[in-house]
Amino acid sequence: MILVTGGTGLVGSHLLYKLLQTEKKVRAIYRRAHKLEAVKHVFSYYSENWKALFNKIEWVEADITDIPKLQDAFLGIKQVYHCAAFISFEPDKYRTLRKINIEGTANIVNLCISQGISKLCYVSSIAAIGQANKPEDLINENTPWNPEADNSVYAITKYGAEMEVWRGTQEGLDAIVVNPGIILGPGFWRSGGSGSLFRQIYKGLPYYTSGGSAYVDVNDVADTMIQLMHSALKNEAYILIAENLLFKDFNKLTAKDLNVSKKQNLIKPWQLDILWRLDWLKHKIFGKRRQLSKQLAKTISTVTRHDNSKIKTALDYKFTPIEVSIKKVSELFLKDFKNN
Repeated sequence: MILVTGGTGLVGSHLLYKLLQTEKKVRAIYRRAHKLEAVKHVFSYYSENWKALFNKIEWVEADITDIPKLQDAFLGIKQVYHCAAFISFEPDKYRTLRKINIEGTANIVNLCISQGISKLCYVSSIAAIGQANKPEDLINENTPWNPEADNSVYAITKYGAEMEVWRGTQEGLDAIVVNPGIILGPGFWRSGGSGSLFRQIYKGLPYYTSGGSAYVDVNDVADTMIQLMHSALKNEAYILIAENLLFKDFNKLTAKDLNVSKKQNLIKPWQLDILWRLDWLKHKIFGKRRQLSKQLAKTISTVTRHDNSKIKTALDYKFTPIEVSIKKVSELFLKDFKNN
């Protein structure tokens, strides 16, 4: 039997759909029952027989920080896909990020070792990889992480989670780590990931920043994870990205497919420096949630370029072009919007 943590998230729900095409027994962890509706909705995008597929999943209510419940979820499991994570760039959320991303992953690794799990796949992020010395340099799996850099709290905890996985491999666990770029996929329009970006652009996002990042389709992430788990490859990390794209270009492509205005104004780095300070002040005075941290401001004004040659060579994999992915996600967004 296969176990999927974070089964009610973007990657987890698409991974479950893919696994159910070939696997007979799949168990998934959820924390809140209402989140199961999101999985059903994702399934409905891809199949008219989605109810039958969804009912094949053995759902277990558990939390990766709750070891007793987690132990029950591991009974009879042979492989584990660890997708559960807390995503936030708010500095004051650091303790929660550590508890879920690092301690939670340590719990998963420890149970994989004690239960004799044959292989673990951990979903990390390109945020947990180091930065290039020059903007034109490609970042790959060997680019060193700099602990002295002003890294975001999210990046720090994803890197810490990876260290728990590598610690597990030293104790005999076979594992794969994948580092996706910004994951594009439908169904989670308000969750804070790329789905909310489609929603913001549709509502009329009036600005763009000077940075750029790497993007990948959620179905490519799920497909490569499954292929890596079925392969003899182990104890390796793989960057999962289709293309490197400026934020300006991503916004234009998305606005076009959503049939909204493509006109946007550039927010310059010095303006972001002012905005994150004002955001910090509003948080301190009024207790408002942070929307823009110093580290996030730097990230969205920096162009980074990642190299996907390792995974393409390992699996002979061809990624979905980002323009195609944006078009498909936009179509599903518009369909959902019209039905609500």
